[in-house]
Amino acid sequence: MKDQNQYRLKAWELALLCALSLTLSAAVWAQGSVQRIEDGLIRLHVLAVSDDGEEQQIKLRVRDAVLSFLSPELETVTDKAEAERIVSKSLPQIRAAAESAAEGREVAVTLTRERYPTRRYGSFALPAGEYDSLRVILGEGQGHNWWCVVFPPVCLGAESEEALSDAVGEDTFEILCADGETSLRFKLLELWGKLTR
Repeated sequence: MKDQNQYRLKAWELALLCALSLTLSAAVWAQGSVQRIEDGLIRLHVLAVSDDGEEQQIKLRVRDAVLSFLSPELETVTDKAEAERIVSKSLPQIRAAAESAAEGREVAVTLTRERYPTRRYGSFALPAGEYDSLRVILGEGQGHNWWCVVFPPVCLGAESEEALSDAVGEDTFEILCADGETSLRFKLLELWGKLTR
């Protein structure tokens, strides 16, 4: 009789085992979702020379010039790897487009991996994480910046939500448009991103 009782779990041990199982399941789900979001996008980051009003206006003109160049280049692209190849191959042309609007400011353009904070874009938000990023830096890049998603073309057109949904999957997109009951899942993604980075 004593041997049978020694293999029974006590209530607190069973509760602890259930909590651990739920935590591990949530972590696996969050890691997969965050990875799917990060791996499906190329973000655009334009940094101004300074916070001076004129420099901020130039930053916006540079943004417009870069997006004007990229729009036709990425218009029909549906695959992130292809978009990344096009952006990488086009870095000299992207720099030339940025320089045309930079009014003589030094321009640096790179395609790199970069850490982003959580950011809301109209009806959806992207959790903090490390994303492939097209960085356009004006001068020393000490001013406020401007962020968007260049692939899928979220900052390029009206079909941005559909393109984003295609890139990250419909279930994940619903989380990004979090309100009401799904906001808890988005908060879990944010928390996971902070814990793992």
